[in-house]
Amino acid sequence: MTMTAPQQNHRGQATPITVTITGAGGQIGYAAMFRIASGAMFGPDQPVALRLLEIPQGVKGAEGAALELTDCAFPLLTSVDIATEPAQGFDGANVALLIGSRPRTAGMERADLLAANGAIFGPQGRAINDHAADDVRVLVVGNPANTNALIAQRNAPDVPAERFTALTRLDHNRAVGLLAEHAGAAVAEVSGVTIWGNHSTTQYPDLSHARIGDRAALDVVGADWGRGAYIDRVANRGAEIIEVRGGSSVASAANAAIDHVRDWVLGTAGSGGGSDDAAPWTSVSLYSTGAYGVPDGLIASVPARSVGGQWQVVEGLEIDEFSRSRIDASVAELAAERDQVSELGLI
Repeated sequence: MTMTAPQQNHRGQATPITVTITGAGGQIGYAAMFRIASGAMFGPDQPVALRLLEIPQGVKGAEGAALELTDCAFPLLTSVDIATEPAQGFDGANVALLIGSRPRTAGMERADLLAANGAIFGPQGRAINDHAADDVRVLVVGNPANTNALIAQRNAPDVPAERFTALTRLDHNRAVGLLAEHAGAAVAEVSGVTIWGNHSTTQYPDLSHARIGDRAALDVVGADWGRGAYIDRVANRGAEIIEVRGGSSVASAANAAIDHVRDWVLGTAGSGGGSDDAAPWTSVSLYSTGAYGVPDGLIASVPARSVGGQWQVVEGLEIDEFSRSRIDASVAELAAERDQVSELGLI
């Protein structure tokens, strides 16, 4: 089923889209839910029903947010429900934002982090498989996002694999914003930026095909910066924000999640992209079917457009030797994470 906004029921009335938010009592969920309720995700005519899924110790935060949502009197918000069990939380969900995850703490090994998140995203994947709507779309925000998405996807065998995505739209938005800032250009002038690989410091923000207005971006900013300091700045932007504000990205992450789902449902043509071969694109971590040498089954960031409610990988981009090495390094990290979670029995 292709989800378009607004949907119609048999009486000709707009049918709410049910959005499940995990970790809803946390900061990113809090920042996202009010904008979703206001129409920022699906447009000004599409009603939404929110399902807030939390662990027991986070329920009070979700309950407080629900009270505030009522006090906002959003015309598009039809209901707010709070759940602590995945089966209830994902029941009938059309969109699932998997935000809650286990952060890495001092002394925690990578394998420990993956195991802890496997205990979260495996059961969530099974609940999505068994209880979500037939048209469910899943976006994983909680880190390590790509591998958490892989765990959820492998635990949902009845859901088409392409319905599971991970958030690299935040990296994409950062890459566009920092490029525009450095070039002294408007964000609207920037197109063709791509984030490849993992949502980690190995990601590759690629300006090879980017343009600022009618000029090649690398001609405007210079290859030394565009293939040097720029890559490091984008990849480490999250750490920079933590150092400056004393906490991780919140509003920008929520905004990116909304951008991702909005484009997925309504199409990239509705937000500066397009469906033709010459149109701009965005960056999405998708289930790989082998495009650009990414092994089948990994969830890796690639350039993509949304057409008819489905992500389509942008084909035919030339990959030079520098880009190939950066893409391969990030993909190798994803493959290593996949192997670790496989050894742990999580997929």
